[in-house]
Amino acid sequence: MKNKIIFSLVLGIFLISLAYADISYCCEKTVNGAWCQNSPKENCDEGFRSTPASCEATSYCKLGTCMDSQEGTCMENSPQKVCEESGGVWKLGSADEIPQCSLGCCAIGDGAAFVTQTRCKRLSSIYSLKTDFRTDVASEFECISSAKSSAKGACVFESEYQRTCLLLSQAECSERGGTNESEFHEGYLCSDESLGTDCGPTEQTRCVENRDEVYFVDSCGNLANIYDASKIKDKNYWSKIYDKTQSCGTDSGNANSASCGNCDYYLGSMCKEYKRDADKVQPNYGNFICRDLSCNFDGKKYNHGETWCQNSEGVDKNLPGSRYFRAVCYNGEVSIEPCADFRQEICLESKVESFSAAGCIANKWQDCFSQSSQKDCENQDRRDCVWMEKVNLTGGNTSKGVQCVAKFAPGFKFWESGSQTQTSTTPTTTTGNASAGAGSNSSNFGAMPSQSQSLCSLADSKCTVQYEKKLFGSKKCVKNCECLDQKWQETQNEICVSIGDCGNSTNFIGVKGY
Repeated sequence: MKNKIIFSLVLGIFLISLAYADISYCCEKTVNGAWCQNSPKENCDEGFRSTPASCEATSYCKLGTCMDSQEGTCMENSPQKVCEESGGVWKLGSADEIPQCSLGCCAIGDGAAFVTQTRCKRLSSIYSLKTDFRTDVASEFECISSAKSSAKGACVFESEYQRTCLLLSQAECSERGGTNESEFHEGYLCSDESLGTDCGPTEQTRCVENRDEVYFVDSCGNLANIYDASKIKDKNYWSKIYDKTQSCGTDSGNANSASCGNCDYYLGSMCKEYKRDADKVQPNYGNFICRDLSCNFDGKKYNHGETWCQNSEGVDKNLPGSRYFRAVCYNGEVSIEPCADFRQEICLESKVESFSAAGCIANKWQDCFSQSSQKDCENQDRRDCVWMEKVNLTGGNTSKGVQCVAKFAPGFKFWESGSQTQTSTTPTTTTGNASAGAGSNSSNFGAMPSQSQSLCSLADSKCTVQYEKKLFGSKKCVKNCECLDQKWQETQNEICVSIGDCGNSTNFIGVKGY
């Protein structure tokens, strides 16, 4: 009897051990990285919680709905921990019980989706469309069915006991209304014979607002395909809608073409009513043509959209009164646009495969005269300047030598009131053992404003010529004799005019300054 009791006790302990071995734990995270899994305890990650119970019964792995507030999605039966780890907001309950997860119909262009309002806003922003969310649509099928299609086609219907047609979109055809039901035939023209309508081919053409091309028109006034004289009798061309790339003269502007109306604004043509004085040829059919938008100016042809520099006389020499201009060819006409006056802006032109483009940009001359090195002077990123070598005089002196001058000399309002300054640009001499001054002065315009005078005076230069008195009253130049040469004065004047409206020069219409 005693042995039987011991055996029963051992057997009981063994059964209890087996029962504990079969207990399943809810691992908040397993050693394999999975979240909220029912598994033996040894599979649970020691750094996270584990309970000998089903995960549905725990607080940390309780199932609910996970909301993505940015994407607007709601995922049911999601553990709380998994939801929070993915950046979502967890709510206890099903999606139907959460207001943020209520579904509606989101119209997206030509399509529709049965989603949350937040998701609708997200989709609308992706496609840059206005949000159109409807809560009165109860099912996904109803939502998708309500989507409006922009596909064009023949909308056939009965009118006054006659089968007729309009070229409309599918949405427009379905909304046409009336007592008779409409038939929509996507991709077909109203002139298609198989539709049995009263619309047929014609030789008429027309332009369409916001489109470049010339189009055929059927007998009901509907648009057909792009005008192609070779397809005037082609039944297929009058049956189905052809894309622009399937039409005549693809990749060409077809300007002045009598047979093809596949105009292209960016290639220099546009649908216009034919005019004898404006168009070189007359269209074979209809009264509309691809008008050539290029321009003829000064004996040269410019394409539509081209711009170029059309400067005034003397601007290349920076003469007083000269100015930079930009010319524009637009829709067959040339317009001239002035750059800022006094050459404060210059016109620069470049070409890409013979297509010219020009623009007025600021003339960066203001700090040229303060640069002391050729490297700084010719730094094109900072300024528009050029380096001029000083004029070295044998035995003489240069009182103010300007080395860095404006590449495009600006203009000044030199005629406004200011200090009176006039000097001669020819040398003066006296008799006897004496010296004579030969000067080249920039301020030779009479009255000048102080700012203009101070800039022009940077080029002032003085050369002292010495003479030796000879017998019988004659004299001989002995020092700085080169200053008496006209070339020296011209060189000094060249520096003057490079600063601005300074020095001796004529203006842009050839009138000499005073």
